[in-house]
Order: sequence, then C-alpha cells, then structure tokens
Amino acid sequence: MLPPALHVGCAMWTLKPWQGRFFEHPLPAGRRLHAYAGLLNAVEGNTTFYATPSRATAQTWADQTEPDFRMVLKLPKPVTHEHRLTGALPEMRTFLDAIEPLGPRVHALWVQLPASFGPEDVPTLARFLRRMPAHYRCAVEVRHPALFTDPDLEGVLRTARAEWVPFDTTAFFAVPPTSDAERDAWAKKPRTPRRAEPLTAHPIVRYLGRDSEAETVAGWQFWVERAVTWLGEGRSPTFFIHTPDNAEAPRMARAFHAAVRARVPALPPLPEPPRLTLF
Repeated sequence: MLPPALHVGCAMWTLKPWQGRFFEHPLPAGRRLHAYAGLLNAVEGNTTFYATPSRATAQTWADQTEPDFRMVLKLPKPVTHEHRLTGALPEMRTFLDAIEPLGPRVHALWVQLPASFGPEDVPTLARFLRRMPAHYRCAVEVRHPALFTDPDLEGVLRTARAEWVPFDTTAFFAVPPTSDAERDAWAKKPRTPRRAEPLTAHPIVRYLGRDSEAETVAGWQFWVERAVTWLGEGRSPTFFIHTPDNAEAPRMARAFHAAVRARVPALPPLPEPPRLTLF
C-alpha cells in the first residue's frame, strides 16, 4: 500500500500570465502540460466539460505526464447539464473511450451538477453512479443549497464510494470585491456552505482565495489543518487552489503544499521549478 500523499494543483494547466514566469516562453501547446507537471502534481480537467478530447489528444496528455500525476476530469456538459445524468449513454461512452489513454492519471471523474439539480434528483444521481465503470473513482460537486442538508445524498455517495467535492468560497465572500477580477468572480462563483467531511480515502477540495495573498493564506488555514488530519488518518487528499484571476495560482498552490509539508515533513516535496532567464 502506498503511503498517504498530498496533491495540489490549479484550475487549468496553462494561462497567459504564467508564460515567462512559471514556464518558458514561448512554449508550444504540446509541451505546456509537461511544464505544468514540473511545478504541480494535479490539475482540474475543466476543458472536458466543454468538449470531449480525441483519444489522440488524451494520449498527448499522457505522454507529457508521469503515471502518478492526478487529473480530475469534469464530465461533459451534455451529460450533467443537458441530459441531467439521464439518457446520456452515447456521450458517456465517447468520453470514456477518449480518456482511456490517460490510464492511472485519471484520479477521479468529476460530476459537477447544475445548481438546479436538487434533492428530488438524488435518485437519478444514484442510478447514474451505479452504472459508472468500477475502475473509475467518482467525485460529485453539488450547487443546490438544499443538497447540503439532504438526508439521502451522503448515503448515495457512500454506497457508490464516491467523494463529495466541496468548493470553498467562504473566504472569498467574506468581504466585498475590490478589483475587476474579484467582481467577476463575485458574480459567477457559487455561495455554498463549507463542507469538510471526507467520504473516502481520497478527499478532493476546491478552494477560492482572494487577490490578496494574505487573505488567501488566512482563508486556507482551515484546510491546512484538515490536510494534516487527513494525512494522519491515512487519507491522500487533493487540493485545487483558485484565485479570482489565477495569475498567481501555481505559486499559491505550491505555498499550500509547503504549509502542509511544514507540519508533515515526511511528505515528498513537489518538483523543483526551472530557473527561467528572462530578457
């Protein structure tokens, strides 16, 4: 059995402000995930929500990463938001076939449910999870406020051995926005209760900080404590660090990992970033 591990990452593996700062510039598109994986060991697969990649594209992702790199891939929009987990078998078959080359890199299939998916839809979620291939781990993110107190949802997830993915925006919404990026996120991000009870040995947490590094760090202290506790329990958590514009997200994700490792020195370090010479 592998020892408990901590994985950290961002909402994407490439962003214009990162070029020349965290990665070489210019950098071909086919090398950007490789460069990202030289800094962090996990990534959210948001792009798969908007378009299912080809098998060839998924193979290039596999070629750029080690097998222990973690990708949490969001299910396609037609499956979760258009069909609402019903009658989407062709789309799911296409998606699962496309991502097969990624092998063990697929840490979890991320079922992000629309805000209108409420308690009355929990039986639909249960049926959907029962039909998922057993070799894939599922992680469910809910947005409907009533689901956070629903008496059935947690049981459904436990039965399916699926994780509940919290998106913690409490620190972000603690004070009004102070920049255009914060105002944009204020209008778009969900205001949901903070939930911190893991259901499996592989908790997945999404955390949204602020423009201010100090406020972001203060807000994640809760999760540093949780990470330390979970690692002590033998769990291997994955944390995704967001900020309103994500310009500093790779650095902040590394800082989160360092904060946990300061408390759990046995954790292996992240890869050392390259030294960039800018002209």
